[in-house]
Amino acid sequence: MATSTTVNIKLSRSNRIYRSSEPVEGRIVIKSATSISHQAIRLSVNGSVNLQVRGGSAGIIESFYGVIKPIQIVKKTIEVGSSGKIAAGTTEIPFSFNLREPGIVEKFYETFHGTNINIQYLLTVDIPRGYLHKPLSATVEFIIESSRVDLPERPIPPELVIFYITQDTQRHPLLPEIKTGGFRVTGKLATQCSLQDPLSGELTVEASSVPITSIDIHLLRVESIIVGERIVTETSLIQSTQIADGDVCRNMTLPIYVVLPRLLMCPSVFAGPFSVEFKVCLTISFKSKLAKAQPKSDPTAPRLWMALERLPLELVRTKREGMFLC
Repeated sequence: MATSTTVNIKLSRSNRIYRSSEPVEGRIVIKSATSISHQAIRLSVNGSVNLQVRGGSAGIIESFYGVIKPIQIVKKTIEVGSSGKIAAGTTEIPFSFNLREPGIVEKFYETFHGTNINIQYLLTVDIPRGYLHKPLSATVEFIIESSRVDLPERPIPPELVIFYITQDTQRHPLLPEIKTGGFRVTGKLATQCSLQDPLSGELTVEASSVPITSIDIHLLRVESIIVGERIVTETSLIQSTQIADGDVCRNMTLPIYVVLPRLLMCPSVFAGPFSVEFKVCLTISFKSKLAKAQPKSDPTAPRLWMALERLPLELVRTKREGMFLC
């Protein structure tokens, strides 16, 4: 009967969040029904920015596939144990290492999972056991946030932008009854905010001749990559939140309160070969038979029965964030 041996990495923090200036600590947990021999126990740390350009993005042809190499942030191997034997049962091996090397100032971008840009930090344990035995291995992702010394103090006053949406501000065609009847929606929204705080603001429907069916706010990421002599930019949807359902009362102030998703957003990044920016798209849907007949696809795409307003969103991290790490 074959005996199974498993290996796992347990980090010291349940949320797996670390700053680049802090030591990453944890335990390698090995469970085996019998004692096993090994040649070494190694930890590998790999942090990189992975850039991808998909076919069809801004007209980019297939020949660009595979041209963009990952940007290495950190790569190191730590010898945790030399060759020897691991006893039967559960064995726990503690580890601790620093991401930053003394005297070397690397740029540690925050963890981010986008459509074409992924900033990821992986920790892998490898236990080679010789030619006759299958090596043991396990990988875990840990999350990097900006070092506290690089962060601004709290509070950062939110930059509120006053906006108004009418039939005259739209750059796409509208249904005749919406265009001629007219509408006016005003409000204000924070276009610079902390990642820990919600996106906040307010909105008021002052007038609308056509009944409103829904008011929504969409978070968008704008990922740009330099490919050769051109910049490839793609905008994708992160999250949608409904602000109002149905034909809202006129001149009534509606609050805007949107919690930002952690792994899908990061501080706005403007690096050499790539950038990550964010936008907010407000959509107002009007009652129309045509809307019911059309299939639902991109909720931010211009429609005859919909009004749009796009605003830039700058995200920052402050010293208050991440103070209560587990």
